[in-house]
Amino acid sequence: MTTTSLWLNEPHDDLPRTRFDGHAEVVVIGGGVTGCSCALTLAERGVRVRLYEQREIAGGASGRNGGFALRGAAAPYDEARHDLGPDRARTVMELTERSLDRMEELAGDAFRRVGSLRLACEDDERAALRREHDALREDGFAVEWVDDLDSPLDRLYRGAILHPRDGALQPARWVRRLAAHAAAAGADLREGERMTVEEADADAVVVAGDGHIRELLPALPVQPIRGQVLATEPLRERLYERPHYARYGYDYWQQLPDGRLVIGGSRDVSPATEETDVEETTDLIQQRLDAFVETLVGHRPRVTDRWAGIWGSSPDRLPVVGEAREGVWVAGGYSGHGNVLGLACGELVARALLGERPRELEIFAPARVIAA
Repeated sequence: MTTTSLWLNEPHDDLPRTRFDGHAEVVVIGGGVTGCSCALTLAERGVRVRLYEQREIAGGASGRNGGFALRGAAAPYDEARHDLGPDRARTVMELTERSLDRMEELAGDAFRRVGSLRLACEDDERAALRREHDALREDGFAVEWVDDLDSPLDRLYRGAILHPRDGALQPARWVRRLAAHAAAAGADLREGERMTVEEADADAVVVAGDGHIRELLPALPVQPIRGQVLATEPLRERLYERPHYARYGYDYWQQLPDGRLVIGGSRDVSPATEETDVEETTDLIQQRLDAFVETLVGHRPRVTDRWAGIWGSSPDRLPVVGEAREGVWVAGGYSGHGNVLGLACGELVARALLGERPRELEIFAPARVIAA
């Protein structure tokens, strides 16, 4: 079933329009958080930038996710320190914490800085949480260990860690607001217009499609992954004050200010079928989500919305950001952590196009996955 998300269905004002004719210095392909971030940064510096989105702003994964704003990349911090080395792991974490601060400045009521809770489903996951907690504390990042969980979490999980600097998003509202900032700065935003790298009339092209990168740049091994989500009617009780995630991220949920429960995941039930760019829900995953709602709430409230979104996963779960070939740049492959990384990486590409050389681009360089 092809569906539209709860987030995208929210009524909204039309975007301001700043159009110019002729040649653009930079063309951005993709109107999600990455593309809008890149366009905003460039426009603020006086660059003639034109952004193309084949559907509507935030119409892809940026408006179809679970609404989590998490620091870090896909790998837990202790694993990142092992894989990248301590200096590079710290660099990535600090980048995302700065990006969360930037989001808080720009997003208004689309962002609530309420923290996030990562839960342990069994003893091995509890040990994994302890390793991440200890690594974060050793490097001076805020984190809290939680043993005493409220009902019903106390009977379902074996402890948690609180990331106090994380937050909850209405992601479509946020990206539309980011796009409005970009348009106000002078970016030319073109909704409902498809663009390819070869057709773009610009000095430089930025591909900001995350789960659809491979369509535009086949040399980059960014695998499209489908994430499925549902939303319930407002619940009578306030059960969850912040985003929660468990089973290594395969279950995730948050309760909205109006009482609705938004829940996603269960991709591990059928991982092969979820490695797809087909933006449809499936009975198998949705039934699993329905059952999990009952586990978390104690009954089955009415489901009002069901949807799917496509995000991109890189071979090493790190973003793929930088110059893919001469004059063609890319930012994506966030491996399920695109809300915060997308804001950060769109800005990184823009800064590189402006002549800067952010150190993070050495970590995220596309050459590492092309070579692999």
